[in-house]
Amino acid sequence: RTVRTEARIEQILSLDVEKKKPLRIEKTISVHTSRDWAISEPLAATRNALHRAGRWEDLRDSHRLAWEHIWDRADIRIDGTDEEAQLLLRFNVFHLIQTTSMNVIDLDVGVPARGLHGEAYRGHIFWDELFIFPLLNFRFPEVTRSLLMYRYRRLNEARHLAIEAGHEGAMFPWQSGSDGREESQVLHLNPKSGRWIPDDTHRQRHINAAIAYNVWQYFQVTDDREFLSFYGAEMLLEVARFWASISTYDADRERYEIHHVVGPDEFHTRYPGAESSGLSNNAYTNVMACWTLGTACRAFEMLSEDCRVEISERLGITDDEFERWDHISRKMFIPFHGDGIISQFEGYADLEELDWEGYREKYGDIQRLDRILEAEGDSPNRYKAGKQADVLMLFYLFSAEELGDLFERLGYRFDRDLIPRNIDYYTRRSSDGSTLSRVVHSWVLARSERERAWELFLSALGSDLSDIQGGTTAEGIHLGALAGSVDLMQRGHTGIDVRDDVLWLNPCLPEQLEELRLGIRYRGHWLSLVIHRNRFSITAEKGWAKPVQIGVHDTIHSLKQGQSRSFSIRC
Repeated sequence: RTVRTEARIEQILSLDVEKKKPLRIEKTISVHTSRDWAISEPLAATRNALHRAGRWEDLRDSHRLAWEHIWDRADIRIDGTDEEAQLLLRFNVFHLIQTTSMNVIDLDVGVPARGLHGEAYRGHIFWDELFIFPLLNFRFPEVTRSLLMYRYRRLNEARHLAIEAGHEGAMFPWQSGSDGREESQVLHLNPKSGRWIPDDTHRQRHINAAIAYNVWQYFQVTDDREFLSFYGAEMLLEVARFWASISTYDADRERYEIHHVVGPDEFHTRYPGAESSGLSNNAYTNVMACWTLGTACRAFEMLSEDCRVEISERLGITDDEFERWDHISRKMFIPFHGDGIISQFEGYADLEELDWEGYREKYGDIQRLDRILEAEGDSPNRYKAGKQADVLMLFYLFSAEELGDLFERLGYRFDRDLIPRNIDYYTRRSSDGSTLSRVVHSWVLARSERERAWELFLSALGSDLSDIQGGTTAEGIHLGALAGSVDLMQRGHTGIDVRDDVLWLNPCLPEQLEELRLGIRYRGHWLSLVIHRNRFSITAEKGWAKPVQIGVHDTIHSLKQGQSRSFSIRC
């Protein structure tokens, strides 16, 4: 019998059963909406689908086949001392595919921070694509393209948000609603104190740089010039225009600055005792703004002459504007303090040090240090204490070579010793209050503190299965952390990096692994990687494109279909 209530509809079956005799109940469900393709009416489409579905065995077999094809692309095989790591890798890939499957192609859907698994953040879309797209780019680039189009379709709304804020170009929201509107909360309930406190995290303008970075990384991996010409370049140019408009010139410093922003570390949203929210010269934001300005100019030059004329006329971009972008990208202010430490933001060095051991001894779990301090009548704004990686995001997104070029362009000295000093400084001042933080910290420590990096990798890998934040997984999986932890295997330990039309490889396995096997798709080729402790091989198994360039040990090699090359490993 069928029971209908206001909250649900259910079927109750009463039947006779016999001991030790199996009973199988088959139920086939079809769901259609008016937004689906190639239907005239949802109810008719649903009835047709049920009529044509076939028996349960047919549905099961087609389902199995679909997943076999997915695993052919998505699986990463490891052999080592930790058997659970393989299970967790596949667990995370499975849940990622649940949200970002091939079924999203041509649909107007994005990537909610908690996937499609729960109602946390009310389904809003943040910056998690930054951690998700690298995995998809090398496995399912068609999916990345479709998800980038979700952002492109909301470009006009981002333009409107920029105008409302007094800026130019496109300003994408920190928490995006379904039409691209800003949906960030302005109050936050602290369950430890029971008080509602101001939430200023909507000032995380770095979301715009993340979208620009995602566009460029997709293009680098796929060489999809059609996408760049028709959609990607326009997004890059409008985000660059935003960064230029939000930058102000300081005549005394002879540098450009960016004020009233919040970086990835959400513990710091204003200066101690300040009435207004926002910080000045967040280093990550400023560097990413410079990168976007330079990359937008580079992308524009790659377009055909006709395309450059069309987009210039449509957007009203002039040569003077490009010259200003280039100037800002060379003269942005980056704060430093101490012995080559990049200041998280201007004034960071003046903050107090936190008694980390004292708080750990008193509270145990201090991931949400902000709530603990607020309940005590204090604020994390007073301390050198971060929720998650901020400055260290630079070392996660860029190679040492790329960062060297960026800082040289800005006129700042950058040597390789700066990297470990900053990693050590900031990892000791983070509570890892975000699951994303463990991904970044594992990445940046992978070649210097390998044991610690592996511990962080396992923690990030099992963050949802173990519910390490104590109850948040029930509200939905942490999609960025799931994908980012798998990407630690795909790109982190393989050293994969795409620069200037070359696929660079610099693998180095952790001591817990004996072998790593995976396949990646790069510019029309399926490449197979087999990595051992001392050697690795790369094979172009199949493809339809021209030979690709791969870089190993500062040497570039050509690889075409059917070829295989083997190299020694230098960790």
